[in-house]
Amino acid sequence: MAEEQSHAHGGPQPQAVPNLVPGVKHVIAVSSGKGGVGKSTVASNLACALAQTGATVGLLDADLYGPNIPMMMGSTTGPEQRDGKIIPVENHGVKLISMAFLVPEETPLVWRGPMVHQYLQAFFRDVLWGELDYLLIDLPPGTGDVQLSLSQMVPLAGAITVTTPQEVALYDVRKGMAMFQKVNVPLLGIIENMSFFVCGHCGERTEIFSHGGGERAAEKLGVPFLGSIPIDPAIRDGGDSGHPIVVANPASPQAAAFREIAKKVAEKLGEAGKSGPSVESLLKKIKQSFTSN
Repeated sequence: MAEEQSHAHGGPQPQAVPNLVPGVKHVIAVSSGKGGVGKSTVASNLACALAQTGATVGLLDADLYGPNIPMMMGSTTGPEQRDGKIIPVENHGVKLISMAFLVPEETPLVWRGPMVHQYLQAFFRDVLWGELDYLLIDLPPGTGDVQLSLSQMVPLAGAITVTTPQEVALYDVRKGMAMFQKVNVPLLGIIENMSFFVCGHCGERTEIFSHGGGERAAEKLGVPFLGSIPIDPAIRDGGDSGHPIVVANPASPQAAAFREIAKKVAEKLGEAGKSGPSVESLLKKIKQSFTSN
């Protein structure tokens, strides 16, 4: 009881989490409240952008039911093994592991929570990640078994939330942010994907899914807004061909947007020791944001 009272004003303290990847400096969760917002595309490009700075980077595809990272990163050959451990595949300067390497392409996974936990644990414990500056975790949408298991396996440096501008996506984003706060994971910020479209012929800008919702949500909840990514055929083509836009066309404005976000993430992690909003204050803001709509 005395310990609980000592934490009353500072909010719940982070629980001790076993570190299954001791050689990794920063483990970053890339999440979304709902599917279809381009989370895996963002994770792939951010990983490549961080690697281009000279950092050592890994990308773990934790979307066990719909793993897309190998296709988006152009990795068709599965990992090798050494002394009972898995050696991650490497492409575009990023180390990769994914369930897509381990099961046939057309095989659906019909697993309950304990099996999900077991395989996610193996991706940390049994993979030779080595020394990394950043390990990005591409999460499935929502707030399910993978998110909970992840928070129990490794100390997360923080979570990035990807959304599209429209209110229906932002509604789910706020729930996802509340989940991370409940398990004491810092929020690194919000990225607004598919923010706008610029016509390649006339240059006219069209805000297909509205615009600015991610920035407004970040301001309302008191978390950083990391930036906007346009909806663009070149970004989609990069994912389909296995050459993320920051690799395929590094001089493009689209690649520059990803690099700027990667820079902000790196800077934010450099400030990790500084105090941020308490869990209670953020949850209060999230509750207010629901009731005010």
